[in-house]
Amino acid sequence: MNKKMIAILILLMPILTSCWDVNEPERMLYIHGVGVDFEDGQYKVYSQIIDFSNTAKSDQPVSKAIQSEVGFATGETIDEAIFELYHSIDQRVFWGHFSYLILSEEAMKDGRLNSIVDSFIRYRETRYQIWVYSTKDPVKDVLLVTPIINKAITLSKLGDPVNSFKQESFIEPLNFRELIIALNEPSYEARIPYISVIENWETVEGPNTSAKLTGVGVVATNKFKGFITEEKVNGLQWMTNATKRGEVTTKLNMDEQSYLTVIIDKLKVKVKPIVENDNVTFDIDVRVDVAVSNIEGKITPSKIRKEIAKQIKKEIEATYEEGLKHDVDIYRLSEHLYRKDVKTWKRIQEDGKVELTKDSIHNLNVKVEKIESSRKSLRKTIEK
Repeated sequence: MNKKMIAILILLMPILTSCWDVNEPERMLYIHGVGVDFEDGQYKVYSQIIDFSNTAKSDQPVSKAIQSEVGFATGETIDEAIFELYHSIDQRVFWGHFSYLILSEEAMKDGRLNSIVDSFIRYRETRYQIWVYSTKDPVKDVLLVTPIINKAITLSKLGDPVNSFKQESFIEPLNFRELIIALNEPSYEARIPYISVIENWETVEGPNTSAKLTGVGVVATNKFKGFITEEKVNGLQWMTNATKRGEVTTKLNMDEQSYLTVIIDKLKVKVKPIVENDNVTFDIDVRVDVAVSNIEGKITPSKIRKEIAKQIKKEIEATYEEGLKHDVDIYRLSEHLYRKDVKTWKRIQEDGKVELTKDSIHNLNVKVEKIESSRKSLRKTIEK
């Protein structure tokens, strides 16, 4: 190779090794959460942009600098609102870190949920792992909630719900993938975790707001069916094998203020459809292992089994009946028939659902199998 050719190659090397189309990270802004509302015929989009420079080196920010800001824009469609928002953003926006979506009640009505989901999953930078929540509170207020003790906002309950779900499995998290599956399969309904903004934490500087899981909002393919919240939704956690851990508190004696709380640390649910001609009922079997966390007075293992099974059964029935009031198959019993007897399902289904009544649960059996007290007895630690 002659000297002239070597000189040409040396001159070309800087060009060949350059990345012409790479975006510089420091010249980009990152979407973490989005809230969608619908009012006066227009979509209202709130976008939460986070500062990774304050969270990248540690789980906890190194300073009290603001971790996020929330922008707002409106449009006839979601895309129009987002592009309207771009008008006031200083840098290119990257959507690859988009972690959760907050939906208002109005945004879920009249089939608007379909267009909202489409707007995000069809974009190449977003993923199916985006978590979905519903709320009655202003979506902006939810996006402005910051984690307790200034923890990194990327590790909040909204952005990382699986972490806290393992400790307390009250409401199962839902992402885009699971939402689409739920709406495409019988009974064509999805349970979206419901978030409320409350003030139950406080620092020396004053009260702090937090996002609390309160229940679920139920949506069908083209319809919003309402919220099931507070004590009416308790039974939902006892009807899914996804539950990792939960608690049950029951009153031991009707004439005394004596209560027992146990921790459910293992749960197994089986649902069996019973078909008789065109009539379908369901046998439900729930098995749990419990750990006793507190003792009030004298109590026997058989008493614990009886009272806890009774309370779990009561909560399952209460949630089921609340679902019926909203025309909701809250336990997706129609899907169990679809999976196990599709011929019968095809014959009797209507819009993907079988007709459910208060008597559709033919037999509900709840059994406490193991009791763990971490001690040799079930007596109180401190005696009088």
